Amino acid sequence: MSRPVSRVLTLLELLQAGGVRTVADLAGRLGVAERTVRRYVDHLIDLDVPVESVRGRYGGYRLAPGHRMPPLMLTDDEALAVLLGLVSGRRTGLTAAADAAGETAAAKIRRVLPERLRRRLDAVLDSVAFTAPPAESAAPETAVLLPVADAVRHHRPVAMRYTGGRGGDGERTLYPYGLVAHAGRWYVTGRDLSVGADRTFRLDRVAGVRILPGSFEPPAGPDPAERVLTALATAPYRHAVTVWVQGTAEEIRTRLPGSVAIVGAEAPGPGGVSGGAGAGAARSAPEPETWSRVEMRVERLDWLPGVLASLDRPFAVERPEELRDLVADFAGRLMDSARRTPPHG
Repeated sequence: MSRPVSRVLTLLELLQAGGVRTVADLAGRLGVAERTVRRYVDHLIDLDVPVESVRGRYGGYRLAPGHRMPPLMLTDDEALAVLLGLVSGRRTGLTAAADAAGETAAAKIRRVLPERLRRRLDAVLDSVAFTAPPAESAAPETAVLLPVADAVRHHRPVAMRYTGGRGGDGERTLYPYGLVAHAGRWYVTGRDLSVGADRTFRLDRVAGVRILPGSFEPPAGPDPAERVLTALATAPYRHAVTVWVQGTAEEIRTRLPGSVAIVGAEAPGPGGVSGGAGAGAARSAPEPETWSRVEMRVERLDWLPGVLASLDRPFAVERPEELRDLVADFAGRLMDSARRTPPHG
């Protein structure tokens, strides 16, 4: 009797998903009798595939732990997901390895795909565009990311060597709370025992990670992503900016990312708004009572008028005074542009 190759390969795919699969489950998935499943397993063993038989109430079949299975078997959807993940990781800066690693991995996957599927996937990858890539990406070394991730999962302290943005190496001992990938960079946030305070570190500046004995209990409070965004928004840049924006804190947070601004207390509308500095201050509709305090730390002020205007909400500048002049100049340029007629060629 000829071997039903497609069902044997399907059995291999089911076993590659991991764990112990009962004979009854496999028979149901393949649509065959249980003794046929056993015959298919014998076929795989004849092909040197290490299928193990597990006895007992929950027994069945599994692949030998740690065995790397050729050939790679992917459906169209799975192959597209894997290759898109490799390409998007490389283009958005989230690949935690050298660029060559992503390229060689994609090449290996392409080599084992059928020609029909490879041509279709190449068509997708050649035509897809990724918008808003990070200005710069800084992927960490795999030898750094993997032990830090393991320490986060198991709540273990780590020792590491960190180079700050202004230079200078230093040994740090950290209770790592979590990993965050943001704007092409990887961060770890946790308790820095060297200074006795919570800190956020860029992983591309970390080297020599060692997991230490012992464990710790992560504190309650903000999740790692919120901690990183707050640290970025409160970095010691040149200008401390405070504005009041009409709307609830929740509404404003949907318009200003946490890495840019800290949206804090709500209060009744500030005085002087009706004729104040807000780009949208003069409106015929009655204004709601709720306004939200927005704080930012920025190196330059020139880009803020456009951001504030894009909120499409009344706002009032509390500090610095220089920002008021920039908003007024920006509004004047917009007015001039609104009145200007297009050139005729």
